[in-house]
Amino acid sequence: MFFDWAAQPYFTVVTTFIFGPYFVARMTDDPVSAQTAWSNAATIAGVLIAILSPILGSIADQSGARKPWIAFFALIKIICLSLLWTAAPGSSVAMIMLLIIVSSIAAEFSIVFNDSMMPRLVSQADVGRVSNAAWGLGYLGGMIVLIAVVLLLAGSPETGLTLLGIPPLFGLDPATGEDARVTGPLSAAWYFLFILPMFLFTPDAPKGKKLGAAVRSGLTEIGHTLSELRQRSGLVRFLIARMIYQDGVNGLLVLGGVFAAAMFGWSTMEIGIYGIILNVVAILGCVVAGRIDRLMGSKVVVLIGLCLLVLATFGIVSTGIDFTLFGLINLPVTGTEGIFATPAEKAYILYGLLIGLSFGPVQASSRSYMARSVAVHEAGRYFGIYALSGRATSFLATLSFSLMTAATGSARLGMATLLIFLVLGLLLLWSTPYPASRDRAAATVLRQ
Repeated sequence: MFFDWAAQPYFTVVTTFIFGPYFVARMTDDPVSAQTAWSNAATIAGVLIAILSPILGSIADQSGARKPWIAFFALIKIICLSLLWTAAPGSSVAMIMLLIIVSSIAAEFSIVFNDSMMPRLVSQADVGRVSNAAWGLGYLGGMIVLIAVVLLLAGSPETGLTLLGIPPLFGLDPATGEDARVTGPLSAAWYFLFILPMFLFTPDAPKGKKLGAAVRSGLTEIGHTLSELRQRSGLVRFLIARMIYQDGVNGLLVLGGVFAAAMFGWSTMEIGIYGIILNVVAILGCVVAGRIDRLMGSKVVVLIGLCLLVLATFGIVSTGIDFTLFGLINLPVTGTEGIFATPAEKAYILYGLLIGLSFGPVQASSRSYMARSVAVHEAGRYFGIYALSGRATSFLATLSFSLMTAATGSARLGMATLLIFLVLGLLLLWSTPYPASRDRAAATVLRQ
């Protein structure tokens, strides 16, 4: 569970709420092109993750131990995050995109190996509760880092002071983006420190084959796995449904913050406060979802979460600076003084609360759905395919955003394409068996 605590700040303060919006709104002079570049980076990373995750999962099953793999990718992630400090205004967009791509790949591969440990460590009765609790713990860790950034490091562009009314710590200069750029090294240090309990106290699987033999066996095994999937129809249906709806979730997480920053001109401090609100709600959502998962199953949790995400995304794309629900409700541009002053911003936050309640349980209970559907000895390769299902077509969500935004000049229409993925995934999951191992072939594998 501490792995999620260690890993989450990268997604919270770098890819979603602080560094991503800074990259779009302040590092360059063209927010629309910057949004497209950010989306393209996510697309490239998604394609590489999709291709390599099943292969690495199969190799991990053959090599046995997961920790050496996690350590290797942790080192890559830490180096890339530390180098984000160099992302000053006017610096190379291509270089920063490369760092984001490589760090994203390293982060996702580490998650594959961590998740594949779950069926061996947690009983099927408790896996949903543990998965949601771990996800909630991750949000708590991300929120703590986000609060620290907003209160102590992120300065207002107008005053240069943080939300506490003090200059940013360490002499950080908001004018040059240092308050956002520091989130890279900060996330790297957090990850290094809090990943240590997993290495020190979590039992790893016994060592299996040596690396060379594991690679050869793993490459052979992935072919067998893909052939075996043809006879596990329930699992195939779940993976396809998850592939589609996770594209929408990934797109919403990657693009939601930068969309708000570009539309409302939110500063780092405002984006950070918005992120804190979402994370507080997300922790509550995971706590409640863990209980529902144990009582009613993972599928119910995922379906409820997807319904809420569809409503939230519809609300977001229907909102402009002076309206919501596509103009059915007109909102005055002026408002009270302070952050989130206009009614449109408040409406955006209201829709964001639905996202906060939903996106954690959707992902955590999808993970427990999978853990209940595979046997311990096949967890690595199937969680690799699970990662594939979350990334195989993820480039389509971000690519759809990029193409639509570039073609129309409207980021709102780009965001609207995410609804297609969420609705299609929801409809397909509705008729998927739970657990996905309910079909006869998969049940035989589990008994073995």
